[in-house]
Order: sequence, then structure tokens, then C-alpha cells
Amino acid sequence: MNGYCTATYRCYDDKADFHKKALSIAVGLTVGSWTDLPEARKAEMEKHLGRVVSVEVHETDRPGERYADIRIAYPDINFSRDIPALLVTIFGKLSMDGRIKLTDIDVSGDFLTAFPGPKFGLEGVRELLGVHDRPLLMSIFKSVIGHDLDGLQEQFYKQALGGVDLIKDDEILFENPLTPLEKRVETCMEAARRASAQTGQKLLYAVNLTGPASKLAAQARKAISAGANALLLNVLAYGYDTLHELSSDPEVNIPIAAHPALAGALYPSPHYGIAAPVLLGKLMRLAGADLVLFPSPYGSVVMPKEENMAVKEALLHPLSTLRTSFPVPSAGIHPGLVPLILRDFGSDVVVNAGGGIHGHPLGTAAGGEAFRQAIAAALKGVPLAEAAGEPGHEPLRAAIDAWGVKEA
Repeated sequence: MNGYCTATYRCYDDKADFHKKALSIAVGLTVGSWTDLPEARKAEMEKHLGRVVSVEVHETDRPGERYADIRIAYPDINFSRDIPALLVTIFGKLSMDGRIKLTDIDVSGDFLTAFPGPKFGLEGVRELLGVHDRPLLMSIFKSVIGHDLDGLQEQFYKQALGGVDLIKDDEILFENPLTPLEKRVETCMEAARRASAQTGQKLLYAVNLTGPASKLAAQARKAISAGANALLLNVLAYGYDTLHELSSDPEVNIPIAAHPALAGALYPSPHYGIAAPVLLGKLMRLAGADLVLFPSPYGSVVMPKEENMAVKEALLHPLSTLRTSFPVPSAGIHPGLVPLILRDFGSDVVVNAGGGIHGHPLGTAAGGEAFRQAIAAALKGVPLAEAAGEPGHEPLRAAIDAWGVKEA
């Protein structure tokens, strides 16, 4: 709807008149009251009035599970062109009004013009790495708190030797005396160069951007000056507008990976919060994330499959001029899950592993090799158990022995 941003809600109530409820939302979150206004005032305020687009009531036999899907259109004229203003308008006080969940947002073309979206996006990240014909492979620093720079460099180097395309900091690695930001970047990028001399691969290192929000842009520039070629941001802790500011900054000319920390406080309930495709999909992409991490439907922190595919769709679906964002399903990923990941996500996905690389029986480098071998086999349609028997595939064989295979 031109000139309006439309929000969809799922509202649960066994007794409510949902049509009346929808009207109260449309009026209450815009002009505040309507029927009591004089006619002259109504004519003046009508351009600010929210509109009920649709109300679909669903009756069930389960107590407490009668619900309606309600769509309300909010005039763009009511709020400034930023995500905080949008969210406060459509779900600020409403989020505290009973069992109601924000399940979708469709922004207007005019609102969209304020957001350049991902600076690199999926294709840009591929271009930086020179990899266009397969899924990317990411590994995660683990157990780095308390390590000095030498320990960090050793762990980075082992990961890089395994053939990964990206390495990211652990999201809980903050600024500290042992591994300060600039020294961490210099140390890890030197390890990346050493590994590249052996593997021939390019590599992105997503360094965790932390500290007070007011200093993040300066921290990003400091990291870039030290040689950083990617950033990691805990977006929900800092807010979407922080990501938008960073991604729009011409001096922040490297990809940004968005971590989903805190998302579990907002999306899992069927009755409250913000749906995962909005929280980790549409808004992350709108704010400018080039890569977006989110729980996979396979591993240790599980998101239901239907929601997972909806997040993927939100990141990859054509949307005006916005670049697509790389989906990064995460948590509990091991080589035996690669066929499932490729089946569900295709080749435009980042396979992301922590323990599945570091916990490999033959060591960290072999962990990366096992994933690369699993990816190559899955792309050819070769069962992993068969591929593991090929010469030189000892890393894959050891991974399957340790974690098994799930191919269906």
C-alpha cells in the first residue's frame, strides 16, 4: 500500500471481537481516538489514521488458542524514516497488550528509500572471496576468553589451514587487555596471510565490534585501519539503527555479519514477541547486514524448520534495490549435516561451525577439511558415507565416525 507501512499481528483471545480489536489498534496507535472527534477535526486528522487492511479469524477447539491474523496499515507521515520509529509505532505499547505477536512487516517504497541495505550482500561477499560456485564455510573462535595474542593466532591459523572462507570472533569476546581490538586484527590477519600462502584461499575475518554504542563507528574505523576485512555485530543488543549507521558509513567499507544474540528473548513464543523472519530476516537486511546468523533447524539451538525457511526467504527474496543477505544457519553444525543444509538452502548459504571444526578427532585443520569434503560431495550428489571412503578423505571419515550423517 503506497504511503503506508503494513504490520501483521497474530492476536490470541477466546472471547474478543477481533474486528473491534483491529480497529482499536489502528486508531490507538495513530490518532488515539476517532469517534469522539468533531467532523472538522476528523478531516484534518484522517491522513494520520491507521487502516484495518484485513482480519482473519481462526477458531480452534483448544482452550486459549482462538486467534486472528490482523493487518494494519500505518501512514508514513506519522513517523520518521528509521527502524526505531517504525517499531515503536507499530508494536511499542501494543507489545504489552495481551497475547499478541508481530508476525510480518511490509514497508512502503518511500520508507525503503531511506535504507541502502547491505553494502556488499551475498554477491559482494562472494566477489571478495572469489568463490561463486559453492556454499561458503565459516568457523568460529571458541574458548578464547583468557587467551593471549599468541594463543589467538595459533587457533586462527589452524582454522584457516582447514580451508574455511570466513572466521568470526566468538560474540562474547569483548575488548580486553590480552587481545585488544587492533592487536587482535593485526595478529589474525597475519595468520590469515600465512595460511593463504599454503591454501591459496582468500579469507574474511569478522572481528567482534564492541564497546559503548557511541564509540562503535570509531572502533570500526580503528579495526579497518589495522587491516580488518569484516565485522561482527551483536545487533539486537545495540539496536537496528546502530547497524544501519555502520552499514551506511562510507568509511566502514567491509562486510558486516549480524549475530542473533538475544533473539531467543523475542521470537520463540507463539503468543508474544516478534517473529523470526521479521527479527532476523527483514529488519537485519533492511538495516544493512551482509551476513545474518540464526539458529538452524538441525543443531543444538534449534529453530523450527518453517521459521528457518521464512528467515531464509526474507534474506534472499528480491526486494526493490536491496542486495540480498547471506543466510548463516548456525549452532551444532557438523559435516554430517551438510547434505540437509544444501537441500534446504541450496548453494547460497554459509555453513557455520564451531565445535564441528574444533572438536574434530584429527584436529582443527582437519575439521575444516571435513566440511569442505562434505560440501563437495553433497554438491555432486554423492552420499557422505561413500565420499568418506575415497582416498584423502580421512577427515570426512573421522567426522562421520564421530557425529554420524543425516541426509534425509
